[in-house]
Amino acid sequence: MEEIDKLIKETLTEEEGKFYDELDEQGLFEIFGGMFRGKLKWLMILMNIIQLIAFVGAIYCAVEFFSVDTTNDMMRWGMGTGFFLMITGMIKLFSWMQFEKNAILREIKRVELQISILAGKDN
Repeated sequence: MEEIDKLIKETLTEEEGKFYDELDEQGLFEIFGGMFRGKLKWLMILMNIIQLIAFVGAIYCAVEFFSVDTTNDMMRWGMGTGFFLMITGMIKLFSWMQFEKNAILREIKRVELQISILAGKDN
């Protein structure tokens, strides 16, 4: 894999080389920051705000669960805790799917760049 990358970089112009380097593997913080760029930036901000509210709600319900005496109240607070944790989990799943989507798009761009380079060589 490294040999292929080396061959590709040798045939690229300076501008194409910079673009190719941007498509390289990203760390966790770069991936997380990438979620907050682009057209869905507003949605990711909203989802994280909702997730924070749901997590605080789950903690509140859990604290109340341990402070009540009757079984009916325990069931209510326990269901509230489960509901808020389920919301938090669903939003986490959505976020991880966005991580994967961005990684796939980055790989598709790399393949497109490699195809355009090969097409340019033939001409």
